[in-house]
Amino acid sequence: MQKVRADPGHSSGYVERFRALAAAGEDIVGEARLVEAMVPPRSRILDAGCGPGRLGGHLHRSGHTVVGVDVDPTLVAAAQEDHPGPRWFVGDLAELDLPARGVAEPFDAVVCAGNVMAFLAPSTRIEVLRRFRRHLTADGRAAVGFGAGRGYPFPEFLQDAEQAGLVPDLLLSTWDLRPFREDSDFLVAVLRAAEHH
Repeated sequence: MQKVRADPGHSSGYVERFRALAAAGEDIVGEARLVEAMVPPRSRILDAGCGPGRLGGHLHRSGHTVVGVDVDPTLVAAAQEDHPGPRWFVGDLAELDLPARGVAEPFDAVVCAGNVMAFLAPSTRIEVLRRFRRHLTADGRAAVGFGAGRGYPFPEFLQDAEQAGLVPDLLLSTWDLRPFREDSDFLVAVLRAAEHH
């Protein structure tokens, strides 16, 4: 929310940008297609840092049960307006406790796209990853993607994930399945719960 305080028009501008891209027929759901490849039909998916709902909305229309959470009320309001069907909540991912909000069942997948991890306060990163793990089924997985040069080096992220009880199943450099290399400027980490955590 620091970004929003610094630029009060940020959220509405973000909403309008994705509405315009969708209206122009641009592909804005590539991240959702990767998640769909990870889960069976009619899965339960958590859209963590859901923004205006582009991914959760697509996943819902594909037949999945979707819950979306974002700290920005403007973005959640846009998700509710543009993508009815999923349950959208305003909330801080570092305090994520969906059973307390009446969502008891764990999720088959968590998707965390749009550089959400890089926007988090550094002090909350491990706790957010812990909460992702806590909300997953035993064999569920989280797909987390963000770009380099945003103050969260990839090796540090992977260490934090391990500390939170999540280990990589697959590391990619794009949402369209290109392999991750040492010099990649983007990371998509597909994480699962560590065996003994």
